[in-house]
Amino acid sequence: MTYNTSLDFDDIFRHEQLAESVYLNIARHSKHYSKTRRKDLPSAADIQALSETLKLLFNLSQYYPQHLSDLARCAPNILKILCRIHLATPVLQPPVTYLVNALLNLSVVYDDKPQKDSDHNPYFPKPDQFCNIDRFISILDNAVRTYTEEQLETLATPLVTLLRKVFEFAPQHVRPHMQTALLPSNLERSQPLGQSNTLASRLLRLSSSAVAPSLRESVASLLFELSDKDATSFVRNVGYGFAAGFLMTHDLPVPASATEGWSTDEGSGDLGEKLTSVGGKEINPVTGQIKEMEPKASGEEMTEEEREREAERLFVLFERLRSTGVVDVRNPVEEAVQEGRFEEVD
Repeated sequence: MTYNTSLDFDDIFRHEQLAESVYLNIARHSKHYSKTRRKDLPSAADIQALSETLKLLFNLSQYYPQHLSDLARCAPNILKILCRIHLATPVLQPPVTYLVNALLNLSVVYDDKPQKDSDHNPYFPKPDQFCNIDRFISILDNAVRTYTEEQLETLATPLVTLLRKVFEFAPQHVRPHMQTALLPSNLERSQPLGQSNTLASRLLRLSSSAVAPSLRESVASLLFELSDKDATSFVRNVGYGFAAGFLMTHDLPVPASATEGWSTDEGSGDLGEKLTSVGGKEINPVTGQIKEMEPKASGEEMTEEEREREAERLFVLFERLRSTGVVDVRNPVEEAVQEGRFEEVD
């Protein structure tokens, strides 16, 4: 009805109380999820009707943003349904996907103004101001364990976008709760970040996905925003290995200490310490792993003569590769000699 139509929806909003009708429809459906009516479960027809109403709401909020203030009053009932609805397996299917989509354009608008006051914001209700956030995160955790990256590209991107919007307008005392739930903890630093099975590690891997570009961008943006949009905090939280691509594609300055290993210069100041120390323990700024827990190098350190022989072997290999004509490469050993960086051993 909202695609390729000649209907004048502005007129329907003004004279037919369209926003009020959508609100009343969703409010009626929300009664099925009341704590006092647990046995009054919605029928398949009810769920289908709810899904159609939610799709209409999303399209209206997407294509008629001038009426967002009228539609925003639907948010509390949508959140109520999303928090109390039984989650099927797999989790991201109707009506859950439609509930999430319907919130996308309403998440920062309510009663005609952004809601940072948690006393009146339906996203952070009393007495449990974390209930909606925890539900969003639980759905995301379930999804990333169930679907392939290709499936998540379509299904999970709206949910990650919703989390980003909620975090942006979350009260100050709520933001640390989201950061703790979505960023890697210090317990994960016994190995390189991104290698465990936690939600944070799975998000890190998705932030560098080669097959889900939209999700990759959305997840990386979420992690950057959870790091207070600070490049140094971002590298410290996720490791330079995961942060580098996002920082470079967004023309954000890369902290110098991130590429210099563990800085011991007196002039490195607080920046180097922020990047290379967590909980009083030295970390690898590239992988995020605690230094003392990194695997020890196997074998003894090479002697100068062994290094020279290895350099000669590499020289021969590069010369053979260049002689094939398949690729045009410059021999790094030859380059080092020409630049005076190669010292011959007697």
